[in-house]
Amino acid sequence: MKRLLLLFALLGLVLSVSAQQPQRRPMTQEEIQARLRRQKPNPSAHTLRPDPLISQLSPYRGSKNYGKTIAVFGGSLSVNKESDVAKQMWADLLDATVVTYGVGGAGFSYDQGCTLQWQVDTAGVYDIYVLWASTNDYTNSRECGTWQDYTVYDNYDESKRVTQCGGINYCIKKILEKNPRAEIYFFTSLRFFGQDAGHNPFSTEPNKTGKTFAEYIQAQRDCCAYYGIPVLDQFNLQGINEFNVSEYYVGDKLHMNEEGYRRIGPVQAAFLANGR
Repeated sequence: MKRLLLLFALLGLVLSVSAQQPQRRPMTQEEIQARLRRQKPNPSAHTLRPDPLISQLSPYRGSKNYGKTIAVFGGSLSVNKESDVAKQMWADLLDATVVTYGVGGAGFSYDQGCTLQWQVDTAGVYDIYVLWASTNDYTNSRECGTWQDYTVYDNYDESKRVTQCGGINYCIKKILEKNPRAEIYFFTSLRFFGQDAGHNPFSTEPNKTGKTFAEYIQAQRDCCAYYGIPVLDQFNLQGINEFNVSEYYVGDKLHMNEEGYRRIGPVQAAFLANGR
């Protein structure tokens, strides 16, 4: 009986102390973005090298980009550990060293997380640069902009770097200043299945800026068309839809599992071999 009374007394003390603790308020969007911006690329921890036994048997041995160095910039879909499944395919099939600067939460907009603009700023010189578009500019309602943002047509207006398009154009310009002979390849955003617009190209469901996800992806293509940058249309070539999404995505329906990368990896490698 005494033990039971003692347990009740201890429980009451714990509840009393807990009630006195200040309740942690939810983080604001500004605080979330500030935390994301504090994250930094870690290329040394995300460097993949080829298996020479596989590389020697690769069907891409005679391709233009065999034996090159590749740098990758993007959000979580470019850097999550599952993405190594695809990037190791690139390394092995193209006899390439693949270095990833991507950071979770990043977008092209200067205001979106550890932006791709900053990732590119910090990068060294490589043969190939892959700009891998995330979903973050759309889902966080960063302005989409147009292909003319941060170009000669607006005299490289610094204020336009807050748009998705301004960020894309900044990255392209910055890369070619680092290495005028660089090959730049663009991967469009992949599908996500948390809302209709994330996977339906005909959806009219907009974000807070009034644009659909399909419009963001078209704007990505437009920026690349202006500069003559080859584009891998992952949104339409991924081959994943509501009937098979559970096979290739984790529970949040935003990030792919290893099987998802195993599906898209060969498509990416084939594209990177010759840029088409």
